[in-house]
Amino acid sequence: MQTKEPQGEAYHITQDKQNIRKLREVLATLPAFCKQYFRSIDDTTSARTKLAYAYDLRTFFNFLHDSNPSLSGTAVKDFPLTLLDQITREDIEEYIEHIALYQKEDRELSNDEHGKARKLSALRSLYAYFFKCELITTNPSVLVNMPKMHEHAIIRLEPNEVARMLDEVEQGGKLTKQQSRFHKITRDRDVAMISLLLGTGIRVSECVGLDLNDIDFDVNGIRIHRKGGYEAIVYFGDEVEEALKTYLVTRNEINPQAGHENALFLSIQNRRITVRAVENLVKKYAQTVTTLKKITPHKLRSTYGTSLYQETGDIYLVAAVLGHKDVNTTRKHYADIDDQNRRMAARKVKLRKE
Repeated sequence: MQTKEPQGEAYHITQDKQNIRKLREVLATLPAFCKQYFRSIDDTTSARTKLAYAYDLRTFFNFLHDSNPSLSGTAVKDFPLTLLDQITREDIEEYIEHIALYQKEDRELSNDEHGKARKLSALRSLYAYFFKCELITTNPSVLVNMPKMHEHAIIRLEPNEVARMLDEVEQGGKLTKQQSRFHKITRDRDVAMISLLLGTGIRVSECVGLDLNDIDFDVNGIRIHRKGGYEAIVYFGDEVEEALKTYLVTRNEINPQAGHENALFLSIQNRRITVRAVENLVKKYAQTVTTLKKITPHKLRSTYGTSLYQETGDIYLVAAVLGHKDVNTTRKHYADIDDQNRRMAARKVKLRKE
């Protein structure tokens, strides 16, 4: 069920409140001592990250409850803090092996190396806090190796694919009959949204969180709320400007539902568009351009980052524009491009004149 946005409240504040409510619900199912840990990270960790930690810790304690006969008669929320000292390295290794593929009710769930690493990180953070407080004497979580992370090639659109995708968003010539009916209504919005994602590299959550007053055409900039809780100004070019101005003519004729008056991008139901809806529309248009690549909003972000790096060769600029706090994160993602540049440099130098 979608919740109504309080009128005048920023999107990220609404999302934080929803995450805090969900966190409290999950905490009620965790061992009581976990509340002390979450209070300790309250000022340094976003509500979204804390919720992810809580889900991961719940998976761990549920595993202990279901796999250990001595704990099966005790409710998870009644587990004592002393349990942490009884857990061994082998227990955690069994847990990591378990989450590779397991059943939860009627669903089959799995975790790749990234999922395993995230869950082990949550467990390490919990152990580190209580060990530092001298409330436990052991920390078996640090004895378990992090899963080996395999680097994956960046999936992105080539320049000709970008042009074809934008043409398709504008014209809708390859859409189904049903999709074409919606396209007549959402064309200007979709062009503006896809152009903005491709032309700025912002995250999909930052895109859906935009309000009308976050755009400043005097400087061609948008104010976004970055991952990590800080605000930033991101600038856009002429093509994005034109697409946004065209959409705003349509947007100003729409009567939004109560609580969604400030939202820049609206759904068919005249509510603030959701992340899932943007993911679906990107997939819809991308499938008309390429069937070999799984294109998501994040892949549009990668496409922008790649283009910017190829044009400027400035990894620090790319990191700043994309909102990466650590340039090494950016460097890791675009290492293959850097390698291409180094190969090109080798061909530029001639030892003998031809």
